[in-house]
Amino acid sequence: MDKIIKSLGIVFGDIGTSPIYTLTVIFLFTRPTPDNVVGVISLIVWTLITLVTIEYAWLATSLSHKGEGGTIVLRELLAPYLKGTRQIGFVTALSFIGISLIIGDGVITPAISILSAVEGTLLIPGFEEVSQNKLIIVAGVIAVLLFAIQRRGTEKVAWAFGPIMVVWFSVLAVSGLVAISDYAEVLKAVNPYYGIRLLFDNGLSGFFILSEVILCATGGEALYADMGHLGRMPIVKAWYFVFVVLVINYMGQGAFIMAHPEAKNVLFEMIYHYAAILYVPFLLLSIAATIIASQAMISGMFSIVYQGITTHVMPLFKVDYTSREMRSQIYIGFVNWFLLACVLFIMYVFRASNNLAAAYGLAVTGTMAITGIMMSWIFLMRGNVVNFFIAGVITFIDVVFLFANFFKIPHGGYWSIVIAMFPLAMILIYTKGQRRLYRALRPLNRDAFLIGYNQIYQGLCKISGTALFFAKDDKEIAPYIVHTMFKNNIIYEDNVIVSISRTDEPYGLSYNFKEPLAPGLRTFEIQSGYMEIVDVEEILKASSINEKTIFYGLEEIATENPVWKVFSIIKKLTPTFLQFYKLPPNKLHGVITRVEM
Repeated sequence: MDKIIKSLGIVFGDIGTSPIYTLTVIFLFTRPTPDNVVGVISLIVWTLITLVTIEYAWLATSLSHKGEGGTIVLRELLAPYLKGTRQIGFVTALSFIGISLIIGDGVITPAISILSAVEGTLLIPGFEEVSQNKLIIVAGVIAVLLFAIQRRGTEKVAWAFGPIMVVWFSVLAVSGLVAISDYAEVLKAVNPYYGIRLLFDNGLSGFFILSEVILCATGGEALYADMGHLGRMPIVKAWYFVFVVLVINYMGQGAFIMAHPEAKNVLFEMIYHYAAILYVPFLLLSIAATIIASQAMISGMFSIVYQGITTHVMPLFKVDYTSREMRSQIYIGFVNWFLLACVLFIMYVFRASNNLAAAYGLAVTGTMAITGIMMSWIFLMRGNVVNFFIAGVITFIDVVFLFANFFKIPHGGYWSIVIAMFPLAMILIYTKGQRRLYRALRPLNRDAFLIGYNQIYQGLCKISGTALFFAKDDKEIAPYIVHTMFKNNIIYEDNVIVSISRTDEPYGLSYNFKEPLAPGLRTFEIQSGYMEIVDVEEILKASSINEKTIFYGLEEIATENPVWKVFSIIKKLTPTFLQFYKLPPNKLHGVITRVEM
């Protein structure tokens, strides 16, 4: 039960706050006739069933890797079945696009959630005339405070997230039931016939309605992406509760619209109508819920970027660990301030939550479609015909929603693409640059290196103590090691080549000395899962390695190519390999190698 309550705060904040704006936005573009209301509610109910319950709660969460989920995990699961470079390249490209779209979605979620909750202030007597500029300032201040506390970590306040969301969902359920009791006709929306009829009766405009209906499912991908934090079953069980609450509330809002077709801000007006005396506490609760939803998305961004760092698709951003007990609690300054700048910019550009909704959904449906494609492929490769067929149908629905959201591109939807292009460009430049750099550095074969090493070790005076050299592995010796020993004639009594490698598992840590390569030359190997937080200094101490000096390689990139110039800037602005692992700076000695690219 404890994990189920926690999942309400960690996983369901985004999708749980979508009732604040979903129907409000839909009925800005659709006449609130009884037939239209029932049809829209029917579409919402069946979108939650197909895209969230079936795609994520049932199918996607069954595809885990040591309990972890997400786009990178799908790529890891699919990799063993791929044949040829084209298939590998296609899946890699899909995963890169998926990661970038999630980051794009991560910018819009806090903006629309906080802004839509703050706009509820306009219903308080005496605040009706508050200008939109003031609302934007208040929302901006909340966003700044939210992002500013990230460095301190969320461990101290995270315990409250679940209980607050329990109260939030309880209020949604009760308010929905009260409204349904006044207009029970809305219950027939459970029948998918009414949603399908709405689409066909309205033609192209019905297709456009789908681009707004998807707002009810935003955050559904968190069921899979956050699975590693709490496990599959607590998340799935919590979803059944959340699903029932959301359906009740959306039906309640539909009933309220039938009785009050003039309603503009539906959820807030419904609460004010039935319980005006409790409206201000509800407004504060809604702001708290949107902050929790935003917090969950920010923490998710940190986890996604960390996965990208440890799987070598993103640069080595500086990572701070904000909790001694919870290894998933991390803070990445660059990501935090990049997201805040984008959130404030988005609030300033779109100004109102209904304008933001016109841009929201493209990244979400793109992510869902990519998940559907990769998921279907895995089921096909595993010979699971039933799941492959179901996943194929769901993927088709994802694609339909994606095409419907293309209508949003001229109305601000392009911002999702623009924002996603930043991480995508960085991933492509960084991965290609690293491959080009590795080829340009020309590491020396181990056997050839050992011939030269043995001659120098026997012939030169050696420096007392232990020197560490960090390398990818001991089979190919990095040029900086060759330069240090052969050209600069720096040889210690004890030379240790330390290699850090990531396994295909999300967690797990092992380290040990391998067989000595030569007199005074040893190899120490550290293997860790791709989600593991590695404290290299602690590992070295535990292994009784008392190093005197730590050597590492630095590349000075010389190029006229504008793409590689960007790569060079990325390398200069991000921490080096050893700075990333926070080794003692007084022992570090960088060896520069000039590389032409």
